Order: sequence, then structure tokens, then C-alpha cells
Amino acid sequence: MRVLLVDDHPLIQEAVGSVLRRFDAKVQVDVASDCESGFGMAAKGVEPDLLLLDLNLPGLSGIAALKSWRARFPAIPVIVLSAASDQQTVLAALGAGASGFIPKSSSNEVMLAAVRLVQEGGKYVPPQVLSPAGPARSAQPARAQALSPERIGLTARQLDVLRLIAGGAPNKVICRELGLAERTVKTHITAILRALNVTSRTQAAIAAAKLGIAGAGQPR
Repeated sequence: MRVLLVDDHPLIQEAVGSVLRRFDAKVQVDVASDCESGFGMAAKGVEPDLLLLDLNLPGLSGIAALKSWRARFPAIPVIVLSAASDQQTVLAALGAGASGFIPKSSSNEVMLAAVRLVQEGGKYVPPQVLSPAGPARSAQPARAQALSPERIGLTARQLDVLRLIAGGAPNKVICRELGLAERTVKTHITAILRALNVTSRTQAAIAAAKLGIAGAGQPR
């Protein structure tokens, strides 16, 4: 596996490289201190299999940097690695196309599990963002908290699908875990989004947490 880490802190560069080699002893970690350097590295030869992106960088930074990476290299999954972990920043990053968000305060085990989940096609959302006691609450999840899965019209099977969505599982994992065809899973997801009055899997995961529905498969 080839990973490109864009972060301007030498200690973070060294620490992340060490952790990733626990994931794969043969992993190649390329390091760039800013986006422009990273763009040049990604454009040369073989594109990396994964990008780890800090949001606080010299020059191009923040969500604008993430959007630029997604526009230039849409095939490369991006995990944001950031000191900020407030709900607004996390949701903004996920909404801009990040496949995961790892707070720099996370343990090595969480980082490894998140990387593994993204490599399998899933999306990693920090548990604190999904927590009902989280600092920020949108109007929709707050309204959902007063409801129950049955009252909003979810079947038992749709509830199983929602638990896996809350755990970041991609469709192929949901199919395998529940023994369902992909078309059936997509139909259930459409019904779940409609029932929760949300438009994305991330929003559905947050609404599920407000309903007290635990995710399956979230890295701990």
C-alpha cells in the first residue's frame, strides 16, 4: 500500500508513518509539508492508495484544500487527520468528500482501524460526533431523539441496515453481513434516508445515534 501524508509537523510525520507500518509492514509512506508539494508527488508515477490530509497547513488549507484534492484526484480516498474534532469541522470534511476523519488525539488502534475501514470501502466517523451527548446538535437529530425506529416506519431489517451504516460499513459489507442482494440494500437505504428525513449516510448515522441505535463495526 502506498500512502501520501500531507502534514507539516515532523513529529506527526514520523509517528503516523510508524503506526501505518503496523497496518502493513510493506507500506510506503510519502510525506509532503503542504498541498502544492503533495499535488506534485501524487501526479508523478503511481497515485497513492490513500491520502492522509491535515487541515491546518501553510498555503492552501482547510476544507478548500480537501475539495481541491478531491477535484484533482477523485480516485484517491482521503482521510482527514486533524487536531480539530468539533462536529462542525468533521461534518464539513465528510460533506466535502473525505472518507474518514481521525482526530490527532485518537489512539494508534483507532487510526489503524479507521484506515482499514476506509481501505475496505467504508467511511470512518469519530464516535464523539455520533454521541447523543455531543456538543453540537442539528435540528433534525434533536427531533429524531424523541422518536423511535418503529414510529418513523423502519422495519427490523432496515434497522439492521441502519446499524451497519452507523458503523461505517459500505454496501458490500452490509450485503455480506445480512445476506442481502445489493439492490435490496440500496432499496433499504433509500427508505431509511426518507424515514429519517436526511440526505446522506453520515446524517443517517448521526440520527441513528440520537435514536440510541448503536453502530456495528465502528473502530474503537
